[in-house]
Amino acid sequence: MKLTKQELLTRKEKFIAAMNQVHGDWDYALFISKVNQYYFAGTIQNGLFVIKKNGDSFFFVRKSAERAKFESPITDNIYPMQSYRDCVGIIDENLGNAYIEDEVFSYAVLSRLQKYFKIEKIHSLENIVKFVRAVKSKYELHLMRESGKQVDILMKEVVPKVLKEGMSEAEFAGHMYLEMMKRGYQGTSRISAFQTEIAGGNYSFGKNMLLPTNFDGPGGWKGNCPAYPGGGSPLTKLQKGDLVFVDTCFTIEGYHTDKTQIFSFGKKPSDEVLKDHAFCKNLIHTISKKLVVGAIPSKIYEETIASLSEDELKGFMNGVRFLGHGVGLLIDEFPVIAKGFDMPLMENMTIALEPKKRIEGVGLVGVEETYHITKDGAISLTGEPQDIVVI
Repeated sequence: MKLTKQELLTRKEKFIAAMNQVHGDWDYALFISKVNQYYFAGTIQNGLFVIKKNGDSFFFVRKSAERAKFESPITDNIYPMQSYRDCVGIIDENLGNAYIEDEVFSYAVLSRLQKYFKIEKIHSLENIVKFVRAVKSKYELHLMRESGKQVDILMKEVVPKVLKEGMSEAEFAGHMYLEMMKRGYQGTSRISAFQTEIAGGNYSFGKNMLLPTNFDGPGGWKGNCPAYPGGGSPLTKLQKGDLVFVDTCFTIEGYHTDKTQIFSFGKKPSDEVLKDHAFCKNLIHTISKKLVVGAIPSKIYEETIASLSEDELKGFMNGVRFLGHGVGLLIDEFPVIAKGFDMPLMENMTIALEPKKRIEGVGLVGVEETYHITKDGAISLTGEPQDIVVI
């Protein structure tokens, strides 16, 4: 299934309609992020993508306009650019009420732009574009279904063959990365959280799962070194009786799915571990049934937390305060199943649910699956949540 000109035009129309509804006084929207460039243009370049209120759009590219033209289904609005001076005359010198991606639009970029353009007011469009991207098209869902199929195969067929006693987390991560690349993985996974990086997923053995991280998720890891506190540790070796935490963000042609499976190496887990994992597995089934059109994420979160006993809450989600997150061009998209997120769920949103539980001195248990919200309820794209797999 190919990315088409009509797909890109529809995305732009959705964005303009949302802007007109929420920010009727807007004049221009300016995008420099890779993800939003790709969403609207179908290519990632070093440049500036501009949408005007009247529906016109322009892609000014430093490098490479040539590549942008053979990758993008829309070529009549791509312009080579050395500096923002080259945009003058193609778009208005007065940008009026300009909306920007405030989380990535640096002071330096804005200063360069203001050398050649007058901007009367600057506003944030971060939430608007996140709302627009939250509802997926048939094309996007096609890629996410394939991504979900491949990550399910990885968990069921690849991980049990790869894990060997004495191998390091880093070695396991390397094997996983190779197997992912063989199956169409694009090479990296993208996260919206500022200055957050991840390649493939979170692969941890035993107590390393409990270590605090700078990543806003329930999983823990030791990481490679302080300079890159993610990935697998080359020093931590797999031992008999270890739990293995495999949280994989599989990405095909830009689109992610997210799945977690817990393994136990060489030994059946204790009754406590099995009990807590079963709790998480039952809980994901309960929550997924609430992912229906019109449901309010904050209510799902609050009702779920209120339903848990004191024992169940102990170590639940390892300190983070959400139950699930939108998935798409980024791992952490809208909507979020969390307190304060009141946007109703809509058909064709995609959400990863990840109930997990910390067990002191042992590690983490729990599950994660990515769901597609349909008019008839939520359907898993990544397979069904499983018991702990003993290898």
